[in-house]
Amino acid sequence: MNRSRTALAAGLLAVVALAATACGSSSGANSASNTKAATAKSAADLGGMDALVAAAKAEGTLNVITLPRTWAGYGDLMDGFTKKYGIKINDANPDGSSQDEINAVKQLKGQDRAPDVLDLGSSFALSAAASNLLAPYQVATWKDIPDAQKDAQGRWFNDYGGYISIGYDAARVKTPPTSIADLAKADYKGMVALNGDPQKAGAAFAGVYAAALAKGGSVDNIQPGIDFFGELKKSGNFIPVGATQATIQSGQTPITIDWDYLQVSAANTLKGKVDWKVVVPKDGLYANYYNQAISATAPHPAAARLWEEYLYSAEGQNGFLKGWARPVELAAMQAAGTVDKTELAALPQVDGKSPFPTEAQLDAAKKVIADSWAKTVG
Repeated sequence: MNRSRTALAAGLLAVVALAATACGSSSGANSASNTKAATAKSAADLGGMDALVAAAKAEGTLNVITLPRTWAGYGDLMDGFTKKYGIKINDANPDGSSQDEINAVKQLKGQDRAPDVLDLGSSFALSAAASNLLAPYQVATWKDIPDAQKDAQGRWFNDYGGYISIGYDAARVKTPPTSIADLAKADYKGMVALNGDPQKAGAAFAGVYAAALAKGGSVDNIQPGIDFFGELKKSGNFIPVGATQATIQSGQTPITIDWDYLQVSAANTLKGKVDWKVVVPKDGLYANYYNQAISATAPHPAAARLWEEYLYSAEGQNGFLKGWARPVELAAMQAAGTVDKTELAALPQVDGKSPFPTEAQLDAAKKVIADSWAKTVG
């Protein structure tokens, strides 16, 4: 469930380790086919899907980063991609953060082990695009992604999403929390954790946004969320431990604030070990999506583009659904009759509507977090 993921220092250590084992510049980076793939903005630019598949198979490798196998169905998705195309996947730093992904793109540029594709929280996707780190690309199902959920240039596009929820160990938490406000109760001293540091991790960033909505803030004002966690820290309720399935199983984080699909994944994975329950709080109803992106300096540009085509096919989108996440093409799949109805019925029920921050609001909120989190929460 991690991917909150760990602290930046751990991510930097992973980057250093990758740099030490890398072989210099990518062996195929200067080939004509790689050069053509690196500038392709669609499969058509390479001559169609068959040509893209052939080019990707010739590369033979795909480098992904910070994708835990228990996150949004990624374990099965990676296995499915390799089985279908025979392309090996290297998953670097699976417990890293969105910021770690950006750091890796910058620090491993020109090396075989540099990331090909990224899976980023919204605010991080925006900053990566602004830094010219992402390659524009449009998948075959581009029209099925709502306009508001993709960059017009194709530098990033939503892939899957969910709602911020509260998960808790029913054996240890005798009075279950049902709202964000409940987390301030004295009963929960030393129990409440986020999925990482909101300065670096999209899941934790979203948790603070949800708290802001619950405490009188808005998509234009995340400060009440920061203040709320400051209060929880002072009372001893908040613990600065990045929640993972391991910390849940060990009892270190009896209550977590995280995406609903990760909470459900934990409940299923830990069944028989931990009685993990999940509730989506009405007072802090917040939903958002993660984003796919291709590195502008991907060492395997054809495989990177084929990975995106796979994820946005019915097979890939249903793979996210199998991981209890809401795929971005859900509405189009329902209309086309390609959605897995059994998996759709298994999603946590949600009452009410969530606001969706604009790019400008996300960017502003990220700056407030950067300025205030450490001073307020530590």
